[in-house]
Amino acid sequence: MKNFTVRNFVIISHIDHGKSTLADRFLQLTGQIPENKMHPQYLDSMSLEREKGITIKMHPCRMVWKMPNDLAKKERADYCVFNLIDTPGHIDFSYEISRAMAAVEGAILLVDASQGVQAQTLFNLETARSQGLEIIGLINKIDIPGAKVEETKKEVASLLEVPEKEILEVSAKLGWNVGKVFRLLVEKISPPKKILESGLQDRFSGFCALIFDCKYDPFFGVISFVRVFNGEIRRGDKIYFLRTQEEGEAKEIGYFSPQFSETGKLAAGEIGYIKTGIREPDKVRIGDTIIRNTKNRYKALNSKSIMPKPLPGYKEPKPVLFLSLYPTNPDNFLSLKRSLLKLRLNDAALSFREESKTILGRGFRCGFLGSLHAEISIRRLKNEFGQDLISTFPQVIFRVLKKDGKEFLLTSPAFWPDRHSIKEIQEPWVQLKIVTPQRYLSRVFEILISVKSELGKTEFFSSEKYIVKAEAPLREIINSNFYDRLKKETSGYASFSFQEVGFRKADLVKLDILIAGERENAFSRIVAREKAFVSAKKILKKLKESLPHYQFDLVLQGAVGGKIIARETIKARRKDVTAPLYGGDVTRKNKLLKKQKKGKKKLKERRQFTLPSDVFLKMLKP
Repeated sequence: MKNFTVRNFVIISHIDHGKSTLADRFLQLTGQIPENKMHPQYLDSMSLEREKGITIKMHPCRMVWKMPNDLAKKERADYCVFNLIDTPGHIDFSYEISRAMAAVEGAILLVDASQGVQAQTLFNLETARSQGLEIIGLINKIDIPGAKVEETKKEVASLLEVPEKEILEVSAKLGWNVGKVFRLLVEKISPPKKILESGLQDRFSGFCALIFDCKYDPFFGVISFVRVFNGEIRRGDKIYFLRTQEEGEAKEIGYFSPQFSETGKLAAGEIGYIKTGIREPDKVRIGDTIIRNTKNRYKALNSKSIMPKPLPGYKEPKPVLFLSLYPTNPDNFLSLKRSLLKLRLNDAALSFREESKTILGRGFRCGFLGSLHAEISIRRLKNEFGQDLISTFPQVIFRVLKKDGKEFLLTSPAFWPDRHSIKEIQEPWVQLKIVTPQRYLSRVFEILISVKSELGKTEFFSSEKYIVKAEAPLREIINSNFYDRLKKETSGYASFSFQEVGFRKADLVKLDILIAGERENAFSRIVAREKAFVSAKKILKKLKESLPHYQFDLVLQGAVGGKIIARETIKARRKDVTAPLYGGDVTRKNKLLKKQKKGKKKLKERRQFTLPSDVFLKMLKP
């Protein structure tokens, strides 16, 4: 195929609006997947994606479409190569979406005709516009009962600021009008352009590519998913990573069809993969720039003025939720570390660092973009890497201002400073944007008030929809299961997105949990002062139910700043030491009981007991 043009695009939408189903129809119409091998949500290859029914990872695929004669004449090409990247829809995977957008020129904004524009639709649209993408609006699910096609079309047209006739109606499930989307992609999205201003001159052979995703292969090492912006790369070429300053070799090069399909080279404008042969996952970073490794590169190392600059397009993700992960078997610490490195290679939003606790041993403090991101990452560690894990309570990040003028970000209760040195504690706030039908407005306001939010504007969006804006502490959003409550109270019709707006002063305290007078850091929490007692009673009650009985009374306490605010007691397990007696003087009975009491006192003083590992698992269950 010599005479062809290229279009690179993503599909973006709110969760469950039909992105993966639309991708299925594209694969069928282009003959990319044989009919006998085709199945629903073909690109969602992860078991977790099929289990939850959502897209978790971006999925690239290359398709070839033979253009009709009039379009072929206009484009001066017989075929069009479509490089599609299917993206997630949940707010926790927004960083995944932004990475995909950095590798393409256009986007399909897909909207469910029965639900209309949702909060994540607005968020994705803003991201696409900030990346400078050309956007095509599609209305999906026009075949289902209750579809509000005309109303939804007006909403999308208003958002994109285009005439309603430019919004195409499709049914991805039945294939209605999907073939027309190909023509729109060719007509509305520009072909790839070279980025000569990136600072890569001829002395570097002109080749540069952006890494938008990675995968680890036990045989080939790190596999980089790349978008080539300039020049071309061939199998056997030496390569160099600008940010990590690592060297490698293009062991294998090819396209996504959607499986790896070796071609031997990639040229400017194309999307594909490079098997680098690098065995250490931390030496390759998503967002890095690859150039060809030539002798002139060594000259550049000694002259910063001519060293090429990395390609733009990526921002470092900022975790908003932290929790600790520990192997149930302490001997598996190194295995867990290798697994986290490989997972981070595929999920750049994951961050982690080593830490240790007296009871749990060595583990890692991990940062995530939200509750679902944390859940999926832990499940992947268990399913894909065979890790048996213990996780601590999720915790948002806080800012601590000290009296000596210093400040630091607090990601764990273990780093809580002495209370006398604290000047101010700040917590992250987020701006919420909720799209809801008018009939659920009152319920939405009730939920917002319960999470101590500050209500903002309520804007009219369409004949039956409103956009509610508010600002709230991220801690409340996460701890209150805000997403599930919103869906339940609005029968699934409302949706929300959020973005950080900075830190604000908060009245927070560290809640310590003491077992037999000893502080157990694994159960410590950072809570609002007004909720300290309720939180302490809840944790102690659950701990009382989880711990076994010992041969002495076990005292459980909750403390704030050294002051005990709550207490529970696990009564001693009683052994009838007088059972062997068959009569005689009562002094014999009293002697045995006195001896038993003395022994229990010694046990309590020595604290001769251990916490079973399954206690941590029980404590973390909702």
